[in-house]
Amino acid sequence: MRYKVAPPARSHSFLESARDAIPLVPDSEADCCRAIQTATDVSDRETAQKYLVFLQALGLVAESDRGYYRTRTDHDQAALATAFEKSVFGVDVLVEALNSEPVDTDDAFDALRAEIPRWERERHADWEAVWQERTANLLEWAVLFGLAEKTTDGYRQPTEDGKDQ
Repeated sequence: MRYKVAPPARSHSFLESARDAIPLVPDSEADCCRAIQTATDVSDRETAQKYLVFLQALGLVAESDRGYYRTRTDHDQAALATAFEKSVFGVDVLVEALNSEPVDTDDAFDALRAEIPRWERERHADWEAVWQERTANLLEWAVLFGLAEKTTDGYRQPTEDGKDQ
């Protein structure tokens, strides 16, 4: 299953706080969203729900018929990067589009454009604006997980030392 959620990128400590807010015993989506709001600076339920689903995509949270619960497995940087690339829609395409030369957000969106399903295009009045924002968010998450490097000119494949050349 591939998730189409792409909330704004945050830090590893944010992900840890949000994940730790979710109980080990399954609880309702509403209670889990409220827990994320209480444990972090997320102010609205809709955004908390996006982070809840994103945590699920990363394997930090799971869902049963009784609700959401925190997984017992701690994920390191490599595991998070792998889960992000395999479970979140479009990440593989964006990572593939990166070169040693920086790619700006518009070019990255152009690489992803053909992959966006028709129903997603028809779901929003301005689907391109929605997906351009998602693309920017996904690129920022890719940086956090070590799948991309941000430069002054855009995003590129990470270098060995992780620094701009």
